[in-house]
Amino acid sequence: MSTSVNTNLGAMIALQNLNATNADLAVTQSRINTGKRIATVKDNGAIWAIAQGQRADIGALGAVKQSLDRGVAAVDVGLAAGETVSDLLLQLKEKALAATDASLTTAARSALNEDFKALRDQIATVTNNAEFNGVNLLKTGATGFRALANAQGNATITVAAEVMSLGGAIVTVATTQAIDTLTKATTSLSAVNASINNVSAALARLGTKSKALTTHLKFVGKLADSLESGVGNLVDADLAKESAKLQALQTKQQLGVQALSIANQTPQLVLSLFRG
Repeated sequence: MSTSVNTNLGAMIALQNLNATNADLAVTQSRINTGKRIATVKDNGAIWAIAQGQRADIGALGAVKQSLDRGVAAVDVGLAAGETVSDLLLQLKEKALAATDASLTTAARSALNEDFKALRDQIATVTNNAEFNGVNLLKTGATGFRALANAQGNATITVAAEVMSLGGAIVTVATTQAIDTLTKATTSLSAVNASINNVSAALARLGTKSKALTTHLKFVGKLADSLESGVGNLVDADLAKESAKLQALQTKQQLGVQALSIANQTPQLVLSLFRG
């Protein structure tokens, strides 16, 4: 190879190798700093796009979980109130049955009737206040709700209302139901018995929906975790591997600097040709 003061091919090659080493070192340091193998779209556009799409689904599943959480809470409130209504109906049955005793005195029947009316009105209070986040499944006019079921928003889990207000299809005890006469007591007993059966069936339906919401909520949580893991597999760096690579590149960088220094000294050899 010829020697020239104008062109130092050795230095050029050494500089190219050093620049390449510095570039690799910068990439490795970035991966160690961020913990990601693909941190920006420049690293790998295709993988970055896939990861972004999965991150969008993960965020959407977060909204689904919130919707399901609200749904579970609303149904649980409805169940708690419905169980209270059922307990009140059992007490109403006791009063109504006692009032069918023809031997009761007027005073005793009146006392039973006052207790009956107080329990009856308590049912209205319970159903009107069985609300969570604006959702009441038991009061008159309740329409139920729909909880999100997937990240695309095109699937829902529907929970129907179970109206337990007085005088409805489930609680057939009327708002003016009374047991102040033997005839009314007999009629009331029949209405209370029917209401107990209806409320039990309604609570069974709500319990099934609560279980369905809870089961789907667990599934959505597992799905989100799986997507998180998948994104990590796509973009996360292997820090043990990168650490070892960092040490190798740092050594290579030092050698490259030395090689460049040696190559830059080559033109000085020209001076020796002119020394006597």
